[in-house]
This record gives sequence, structure tokens and C-alpha cells, in this order.
Amino acid sequence: MSTQPGRKKRRFLAPQEKFEIWMQLVRGEITVGDAADKNRVDRATISKLKDVAQKGALEALASSRPGRRGPSRDHELDDAKVEVDRLRMALAEMAVKLTLAEGKEPWG
Repeated sequence: MSTQPGRKKRRFLAPQEKFEIWMQLVRGEITVGDAADKNRVDRATISKLKDVAQKGALEALASSRPGRRGPSRDHELDDAKVEVDRLRMALAEMAVKLTLAEGKEPWG
């Protein structure tokens, strides 16, 4: 793989390196230009890294729900269980009313 005269050889950053660069940028410890020089990449690479990291962080924060653990709950199932309990109570009340209206013993 030969490079053209005047062009730098491509350098790829490991995910951990990218994260550390991004954290330094966020903390204000380093500028985009300084990060590019220190890591032997161009400024566009650092700017892209910064944009991708910020977008990824925002997406992760948007999808997280503090206090919830495990798989998401099935709200339809929860609603159905509440409805079953409501119907069970209504049926029990109707059975009591019917028993009282007919004047019969429930077991006989």
C-alpha cells in the first residue's frame, strides 16, 4: 500500500482512544487542533469523533429509564391483569346480589 507524495498514512484510533479524546475535549483539557496533533490525525477526524460521540451519548441517554431494570414491561399485559381483577370483583358483587335477591343459601 503506497501513499501519494504529501499524503499522510491513515491512522485508525481504537475505541478506547476515541473515548479518551472525547472526554478530554468535554472536560476542556485539550482543543480539537491539539488532539489532532497529539494523535497524528487531521482535525476533521477529531471533529467527526466528537460529533459521533455526542450523538451516541444523547441517544443512549434518551433511551435509558432511570430506576428501571431488566426487560421492558408489557403494559398491555398489566392492563389486562387489572381488568381481570376488576371483572372478578364485579362478578363477585353480582353473585352476592343474586344470592340476596333469590334468598338462597350459596352452598345449597
